[in-house]
Amino acid sequence: MAIDKHCPSGQLGFDEILVETDAINRQRIFEKKTEGLPSTWETALPFYRDLLTEHHLHMINADVELVMALRKRAYDLARKLNNGEPGILANENSPGCRLCRETRAAFDDIPDWGQSGEFLINLQECEIRVEMSGIFGIGGAHCYWPGFAAHAVDWDKPFKTETGYRSFLGVGMEPKAGLNPREFAQRMIFDFIEDEPSGRLKAIN
Repeated sequence: MAIDKHCPSGQLGFDEILVETDAINRQRIFEKKTEGLPSTWETALPFYRDLLTEHHLHMINADVELVMALRKRAYDLARKLNNGEPGILANENSPGCRLCRETRAAFDDIPDWGQSGEFLINLQECEIRVEMSGIFGIGGAHCYWPGFAAHAVDWDKPFKTETGYRSFLGVGMEPKAGLNPREFAQRMIFDFIEDEPSGRLKAIN
């Protein structure tokens, strides 16, 4: 029986075919783009560690294009481990979160650029715990400088904010060679304090 061209069900079937065809084409494009990337965790973790090492060296040299290309590679890796689906940071077991967690630097070690980690710094006799984001942190795919958060360690001493916490995201400083994550965090926090009208730390409330 011929399908009436005015019948909604006939149009729906055609639309479904278009959607399915588009999905198949996008999957083929993604598979071709990522065909050289690992597809299992046993091979993905050492691959990602090597990627982090290369990423760190390019950050130290301020090779912006290479840095951002490697971050794109990391996101493609995470998506491939997620069967080509988005949601690579949906929960703690999602590929992006797991790659970050399983390559995290030990506490108070200076992480490589792209690693997540926590370390302590001192400014104006104030001890600060810095929580550095890795490649998969907020803005990591678009901002050159990774974000980080600064936390007060001694709550009975002055800090740079009255809450004992300050987030640094989307830092606009020009790419600069030679800085490691600790030096970068110190510089950003120092500049933030200097920009305050008093130029001094504040009591935590």
